[in-house]
Amino acid sequence: MSDTAINSTPSRLPHRLATLLVCAVFPLIWVGGLVTSTDAGMAVPDWPNTYGYNMFLYPLDWWITGPWDIFVEHGHRLFGALVGLLTIALCWSLWKKQAPAWLQRLAWFSLGFVILQGVLGGMRVVLGKQMLAMVHGCVGPLFFALSVALWHFTSSKAASTATAPPTGAAKLFRLALITTLLAYLQLVLGAVVRHTPHMPESASPGLFRIAVLLHLFMAAVLTVHVVSVFARSRRVAVDVGMPSVFRPATFLLIAIVLQLTLGAGTWVVNYGIPDWAQTPVVGEYVVRTRSPLQTDITTAHVAVGSLIFVTSLIVTLRAKLLCGQAVAGRPLQASSAAFLMSGFMLRGAAT
Repeated sequence: MSDTAINSTPSRLPHRLATLLVCAVFPLIWVGGLVTSTDAGMAVPDWPNTYGYNMFLYPLDWWITGPWDIFVEHGHRLFGALVGLLTIALCWSLWKKQAPAWLQRLAWFSLGFVILQGVLGGMRVVLGKQMLAMVHGCVGPLFFALSVALWHFTSSKAASTATAPPTGAAKLFRLALITTLLAYLQLVLGAVVRHTPHMPESASPGLFRIAVLLHLFMAAVLTVHVVSVFARSRRVAVDVGMPSVFRPATFLLIAIVLQLTLGAGTWVVNYGIPDWAQTPVVGEYVVRTRSPLQTDITTAHVAVGSLIFVTSLIVTLRAKLLCGQAVAGRPLQASSAAFLMSGFMLRGAAT
C-alpha cells in the first residue's frame, strides 16, 4: 500500500494550520476543565466583555497579577479566541489553495461549530445555567474531533491507492468506529457525573448514583474495545507492513490505562477513599476542596478523556484508508453519530 496526496496542490499551508489548530484545541480543553475544577466559570460576570473592558483590551497586569479564578476564566476566553482565529485562517487557506469543495465545507462547518461553542460559554455566564456548562463541556470534544479530522484530511497521506484492503481492515474500521462513539458517550456520562452535584434542579443522590454506575460500566466496556482495537490493529499492521494504524492504537491503549488511573484518583480526591477500600495499608484521605491535587487530577481526567476520543477517531479514519475506499465526499463518517448526540443534548438544554 502507498499513500498519495489528497489533491495536487503543492502547498502544505492548510495542513500546517490544521496542525496548529489541533495543538491549540487540546490545551483549550485542558484550561476549560480547569475552569470547572476551580469553579471559576462565573469569575467574570459579563460577556463578551471582561469587567466592562473589551475582552482583548482587559489590562494585562490585572489579568496576570489578579485573582486565580479570573486569570483562568479570562485566559480560557483568550485561548478560545485564538482557536477561532486559527479556524478562520484554515478556512481561508483551503479556499486560497482551491481544496476540494467538501473539505472547504467541512472547514466552514468547523468555524460555525467553534462559534457555537463560544456562544454556549457566553450564555452560561449571562444566564448562569449549570446545564449550559455541561453542554459546553460536551461540545468541546466534538470540535476537537473536527479539528483532528481536518488535520487528517489535509495531510498528504489522506488518500489511499491500495488495490485491495488487507485482511481484517474492514473489521478494524467498524470496531474503531464503535470505540469512537463509545468514547464520546463516556465523555457525556463523565460530564453528567461532574456537573450534576452543582445543578440544584437535578442534584438528587439517586441520579448521581446512576450516573456514576453507568460511567463505571462504560469505562469497562470502552477498555475492552480499546484492547480489541489494539490487538486487531497490530495484526493488520503486520499484514500491511505499515504502522499508520498501529501507532495511534498503541497510544490509545496507553491513554486508557492512564485514564483508568486518573479516574480512580479523581474519585479519591473528590469523595475520599470508599469504605470497602479503606485498609490499614491504604489508610485514609481527607478531601481538600479546590486543592492543587484535586484540581490537577480532575482536570487531567477530563482532558485525557477527550484525547482518547480523538485518538480513536484517528484510528477509525486511518482504518478507513486501509479499506481502500476514497474519503473524498464522505468526511466525518466516523464522528457523525457523535454530532447527532450533541444535537440532542443542545435540544434538551433548550427545553
